[in-house]
Amino acid sequence: MNLALPPNIDLAALYRDSGIGEVLAELDRDLVGLAPVKTRIREIAAHLLVERARESLGLASGAPTLHMCFSGNPGTGKTTVALRMAEVLHRLGYIRRNHLVSVTRDDLVGQYIGHTAPKTRDVLKRAMGGVLFIDEAYYLYRPENERDYGQEAIEILLQTMENQRDDLVVILAGYASRMEVFFESNPGFRSRIAHHITFPDYGDAELLDIAERMLATMHYRFDTDSRRAFAEYLALRTRQPNFANARSVRNALDRSRLRQANRLFARAMEGAAPIDAAALTLIAAEDIRASRVFAAPVASSDDSAECAQCAESAAYGGPPAIAPNTHTAGVPATPDARRPATAPPG
Repeated sequence: MNLALPPNIDLAALYRDSGIGEVLAELDRDLVGLAPVKTRIREIAAHLLVERARESLGLASGAPTLHMCFSGNPGTGKTTVALRMAEVLHRLGYIRRNHLVSVTRDDLVGQYIGHTAPKTRDVLKRAMGGVLFIDEAYYLYRPENERDYGQEAIEILLQTMENQRDDLVVILAGYASRMEVFFESNPGFRSRIAHHITFPDYGDAELLDIAERMLATMHYRFDTDSRRAFAEYLALRTRQPNFANARSVRNALDRSRLRQANRLFARAMEGAAPIDAAALTLIAAEDIRASRVFAAPVASSDDSAECAQCAESAAYGGPPAIAPNTHTAGVPATPDARRPATAPPG
């Protein structure tokens, strides 16, 4: 018996109609560098698009597993990429809502008996139909404390990731080395994660590009001398402890803006002539070189603490910083040895 051949399907048209090209273009525009990450996101998007095409022709092979792990050092864009991934999944119909809930251990684990399960289930309820982003996921597991309630949250998460995988995508994030230990200790998570994406550290040139983008969004600028000074700052700061990529860049610029304001005010009080917009927008070399990073090989207290302050998504001038709330919207690489991975993940 001859079976009728299925109709053809235009993948290019499906791609255009889905709108995911716009999302991928935004990702390219918003994030400097990260070529391996962008390639992996495009590969996943292509796979999901083809799955939709197969489904439309009656060639369904079951819903793909979409849970992911984002590993890398702080300030490398993990949260921003998670937001874009949620949008891709929504446009292709894999989640009901363009919706991301970002949490840490504190949002899932209670402090006393009977507190953890309700907290975890409440977070899952808020995230259902969208994406749940768990930052520093390895802190859920604390084997050194027999009375820790993190294991209860882990068991609820694993059950939900399996039984409701058609209505929730979970993204675990954190340092690569710590995530590996976490998976070894909790193999149930490893077996449920389909996509592992490693986020590399930025190079100095990329960090300088990020800095200039940040300044532009705030109506500031470098001149030739200050651009050179900031490049020298980066060459020193990236080799000191607690460097957090784009987060640290943002914090360094904030301190440079503070120094600029004090410089302009002091000169005004000394009787300087009125200033124009050009002076108000310029970050001068002296505003950068006043940093104690130039004075000592070890990061000073204010500079080394910077990694814990700014959320990575805001650091790119992209989506708002993600606190633990609701938002609507490769081969693992070894972190750059010149940057000690001692900052809190983010």
